[in-house]
Amino acid sequence: MEPLLLFVVFVAIAVLGYFGWQAEKRRREEFGQWAAAHGWKYNHQRDPSIRLRYGFLDRLQVGHSRMGYSLLTGPWQGFRAAAFTFRYTTGSGKNQQTHHFCVALLHLEQDFEELRIYPENMLSRFGQSFGFEDIDFESLEFSRAFTVRSRDRKFAYDFCHTGMMEFLLEYRDTALELEGDTLALFRNRQLTAADLEPMLQRLVAIRGQMPEYLFRA
Repeated sequence: MEPLLLFVVFVAIAVLGYFGWQAEKRRREEFGQWAAAHGWKYNHQRDPSIRLRYGFLDRLQVGHSRMGYSLLTGPWQGFRAAAFTFRYTTGSGKNQQTHHFCVALLHLEQDFEELRIYPENMLSRFGQSFGFEDIDFESLEFSRAFTVRSRDRKFAYDFCHTGMMEFLLEYRDTALELEGDTLALFRNRQLTAADLEPMLQRLVAIRGQMPEYLFRA
């Protein structure tokens, strides 16, 4: 039975590998078509420059063996924009796991203080118990839904005004960072062509919710 079992395992691995290759081929074709239709550039290969350009984003500091790929860059409604998949590893040996998440970002008109907004979860509440400060707001619903952190509390309050909080509560999966001129949005999965427009449009909507006086400071 052992040779038969080994054969079955080999066939299963081969089948999974084939379907994975087909899915990746289709993903690349869809990215290429999307990029051509929107005047963007697309590079499917591993791109070490992603970490050099966007390594200041806290979300890109997790785990080890970090790498970005499937980089798309181009204009979006008057902004310079980009999107890519980021991969990292946690653990080692038998406990090693590989994780992926996708990033879409806009370059805004000027630089800002670092601001992080993530969905509230047990991990963030655990961190708060050890002194990691979470900025709270008058809206209890918003404070319970999101973890907000910034060195500049006034800027955090200016950014998270009533309209912004109402908007983000409509999209409770929103995970974003703002630092310098980069406004970035994250999702916990590999990037697909179908993700691009919804993520970019949400970023534009978030920029639209930012008070204009912030850009006159």
